Amino acid sequence: MTRARRARTILSIAAASAAVVALAACSSGSGGTGESESAGGDEYGLVSSGTLTVATEGTYRPFSYHDDGSGDLVGYDVEVAEAVAEKLGLDITFQETQWDAIFAGLDAGRFDVIANQVSINPEREKSYLFSTPYTVSPGVIVVKEGDDSITGFDDLAGKTTAQSLTSNWYTLAQESGANVEAVEGWAQAVALLERGRVDATVNDKLTYLDYVKSNGTSGLAVAAETDEASESAFALTKDKAALQAAIDSALEELRAEGVLAELGQKYFGADVSQ
Repeated sequence: MTRARRARTILSIAAASAAVVALAACSSGSGGTGESESAGGDEYGLVSSGTLTVATEGTYRPFSYHDDGSGDLVGYDVEVAEAVAEKLGLDITFQETQWDAIFAGLDAGRFDVIANQVSINPEREKSYLFSTPYTVSPGVIVVKEGDDSITGFDDLAGKTTAQSLTSNWYTLAQESGANVEAVEGWAQAVALLERGRVDATVNDKLTYLDYVKSNGTSGLAVAAETDEASESAFALTKDKAALQAAIDSALEELRAEGVLAELGQKYFGADVSQ
């Protein structure tokens, strides 16, 4: 039972018996605020009845991290998961897990879903179920504001871009004909771009939006976007089809109500859910 009634002062044995009967009825599913809530979410095969147990890193800003002031676990993925749990009439608990161990924990049944910007790809779809995406992000070419010499990926030919050697964006920049200068990550790429050492950098749009949201007027601009976008969603084991369907319905409602757009604006300054 997800919302137990507190018994009033017991005045007689008869009153006590009535309270027990009322609690038993609530547990059996009569009354309550919704089918999934009154049943404790048992139809979903949850790790803990009545509670959605969510795996997330807790160190992945702005998706899942601890607020510098309060220390609370916050972030875009965290708030999306909380909104979904509320729609399902479930409590929610987060298990902070390192990325290298997160899928093993899901396989072992330690939690119900992963909410940590898990990208949907064919290899993962062989082993896991995915909800409808709640994050959609294309790749972008980022240039200095006012630079109109690059308006598409074909324009990268002969230009110099700053890219991490281990990223997919490094490959895309090379395939577009760019001379690639290797960097350790986004921060270094931006520093080189701002100093005019490189012409552009190719990266995920979410990374760019987060940078602009954190830094205000950045002096940077998006010159072009990829046609295809990366999609991130809740990941579940193959036996959680009922929970997957319920999460999809919740996400549909949250999208229609504008909740996902609001969360995108809060963390990125833009709706990143579609």
